[in-house]
Amino acid sequence: MDDVQKSTTETRTETDTFGPIEVPSKYYYGAQTARSMIYFNIGLPTDRMPFPLIEACGLLKKACAIVNKQFGLENKISDAISQACDEIIDGKLNEHFPLSIWQTGSGTQTNMNVNEVISNRAIQILGGIMGSKKPVHPNDHVNKSQSSNDAFPTAMHIAAVLELNRQLYPALKYLHSALKKKSEEFSSIYKIGRTHLQDAVPMTLGQEFSAYTHQVAMAIERLRTCEKRLYELAIGGTAVGTGINAPKDFGKFVAQTLNELTQLRFVDAPNKFEALATHDTMVEVSGALNTLAVSLMKIANDIRLLGSGPRCGIGELILPENEPGSSIMPGKINPTQCEAMTMVAAQVMGNHVAVTVGGSMGHFELNVFKPLIIKNVLHSIRILADVCNSFTTHCVSGILPNTSVLTRYMRESLMLVTALNPYIGYDKAAEIAKKAHAEGITLREATLALGYLTEEQFEKYVKPEDMV
Repeated sequence: MDDVQKSTTETRTETDTFGPIEVPSKYYYGAQTARSMIYFNIGLPTDRMPFPLIEACGLLKKACAIVNKQFGLENKISDAISQACDEIIDGKLNEHFPLSIWQTGSGTQTNMNVNEVISNRAIQILGGIMGSKKPVHPNDHVNKSQSSNDAFPTAMHIAAVLELNRQLYPALKYLHSALKKKSEEFSSIYKIGRTHLQDAVPMTLGQEFSAYTHQVAMAIERLRTCEKRLYELAIGGTAVGTGINAPKDFGKFVAQTLNELTQLRFVDAPNKFEALATHDTMVEVSGALNTLAVSLMKIANDIRLLGSGPRCGIGELILPENEPGSSIMPGKINPTQCEAMTMVAAQVMGNHVAVTVGGSMGHFELNVFKPLIIKNVLHSIRILADVCNSFTTHCVSGILPNTSVLTRYMRESLMLVTALNPYIGYDKAAEIAKKAHAEGITLREATLALGYLTEEQFEKYVKPEDMV
C-alpha cells in the first residue's frame, strides 16, 4: 500500500454539508468522521467499533462496487473501490476507523467513516487529491445504491456469521471433543450422584461428563438453527425498506456477489422493512449465546466444585495446576480456568440484556440501537470462543479422577439403600439409612442390626455397578 499522501501540514481541509473541517493529514477518513469524533467522544479508545464489523463493511462495499458496474459505475472507479476494500478486509487500514460505538443508532457515522476511507484511498490509488472527492465520491460512488439504514445491518449480519464460523464454532467443537474424550475415559469410574447438593444414587463419572458433552453439542445446534437467518441481508432496502435509489434486485445481486467473495450462502432478505426496522435475528442469536453461557456456567461450576479441596472439599476431580493461587497462602492452587469461564458467562448474560433492550427499540421503520447490538453480539462471540479454547486446553484436557476419594464416597454413601426398595420397601430402607446416619455406621451394619436382610442378601442387592 502506498503511504498516505504527504502533506506539508498536519491537517487537510475536508467538507460535508455542514461546511469545512480540518482532518489529520495522515488518516483517510474525512469530514463526517471528524465531526463524529467531536460529538461522540464517548468511551474511547476502548469502545471503538469492532474490527470484525469494519471488515464486514469492507466486504459489503466491495460487493456493492462490483454489482454497481452493471448500473453505471465506471470500471476504474469500481476497481479502485474494490482495491481499497481489500485493504480494509485484510485489516491494513484499522487505524483509520476511530469511531465509538456510542453514536447514531443507525450506524451512519461508521458507514460514512467506511465510505470516506474507501473514497480517499481509491482517490489515492487513481492519483487524485485526497479530500477532493474526485474521482471517487464517498456518497455518489462508494455508497451508491445504499443507505446506512440497509448497509449497516447487512454488515452486522456478515460480521456475526464470520465470527461464528471463524471463532466460536471451532472453539465449541474443540471443547466438545475434549469433554467427550473425558466422558469415555471415565465411563467405568463409579461415583455418587448428587441432587439438591445432597448424596443421591450412583452413576459413573463418564455419565456426568456426558451431560456436559451434550450441552455443548446442543449449543452448537441452537446457534446453527438461528445462524441461517443471519444470512438474510437487508441491503437493497435503502432508507426505509422500499429500495428507493437502488436498482431492482440490487440486494439479490449483492448477496450473490458476497457468496462468491466469502464462500458463504447469503441471500436477499425476503422483507426489507423487517430487516431495517427490527433486529429480531440478532436478539435470537444473542439468546443462543446466552443459553451457551448458562451451559458453560453450569459446567465450570460443577468442575470447580468437584475439584474443590484438596483436603477439605469434595475432591473427586484433580484439576491441572497452572499457576500460584495466592499472594499470602503458600502452595495454594485455585480453579482459575473455571473462574474465568464463569466470569465470561456472566458478561455474556449481561450483553444479552443489552441486546434485548436494543432489539426492542425498533420504532417505526428503523431500529436505532444497531451499534449497541452488534458490539455486544460480537463481544459475546469472541469471549465465549476465547474462554472455550482456554478452558479446554488448560483445564478439561488435564482433568484426572481422584479414584480414592470417589471409592470412599461410594462406600460411605447412604443412598445406596435405594437398591433395597424393591426387596424390603421404601419405609424399611429409609429406616436403615436413618439408623446408619445417626449412629455413624455403614448401611450393611444397619441392615444386619435391624434384621431386614442377611449379609449375603445385602451383598447381592447393593451393587453400585448394577445401579447405573
